[in-house]
Amino acid sequence: MRKPRWRPSARAGARLALAALLALGAQLVAVPSASADPSVATWLKLRMCESSNRYTVNTGNGYYGAYQFDLPTWRSVGGQGRPDLATPAEQDYRALYLYRMRGWQPWECAGMLGLRNDKDARSKRVPTYAESAYIGGGPVPAPVAGAKPAWPGVVYAYGDCAEALKTFQLRMNAFGYGFTGTGCYYDKTRDAVLDLQRANGINDSGRLGPKTWNAAWEGKPPR
Repeated sequence: MRKPRWRPSARAGARLALAALLALGAQLVAVPSASADPSVATWLKLRMCESSNRYTVNTGNGYYGAYQFDLPTWRSVGGQGRPDLATPAEQDYRALYLYRMRGWQPWECAGMLGLRNDKDARSKRVPTYAESAYIGGGPVPAPVAGAKPAWPGVVYAYGDCAEALKTFQLRMNAFGYGFTGTGCYYDKTRDAVLDLQRANGINDSGRLGPKTWNAAWEGKPPR
């Protein structure tokens, strides 16, 4: 990630916002981070400096979202589309992913704030969505644990909605998909189904039948 080139007024505004936040003694949610990952307060300071904590910001300088990703860096950690159009949870996840790959080095604001790498910086450990959920102060649905549920006896396709589809979606969170568990089969579910089918030599029809259902618990992880 190249270092953000903020307009002077925007950078000054970010610093003032950060100073105001700290001066007011804002109460930060005390959500434990995973392992040695930076605290929720540290991530907030970074976002305040980079973007005034605005996840949807597009300043027109080639950097986007709360963490001011440029597109090559966003894509290097698996991001799709444009960062400012992604959900806050997705941006948080990609930020933690980048931190574990490269530490604080990509962010100019990290140097300004005096942030130091901890033992997870550059560890190369790909995080899960559950591990990054603390950054925004809220949990994400956990993957379905335990034994494989019985196939519901219905082949699901695009546009279907069912409780069993929610079970499948939450299971796929174990592979980093970040479903919220709507139970409705749309583009993201289709992508997960196709990824799973291709990883396990199943005809990539995009239909969620018994072979694909079983593979979600017993097959090879999607690539």
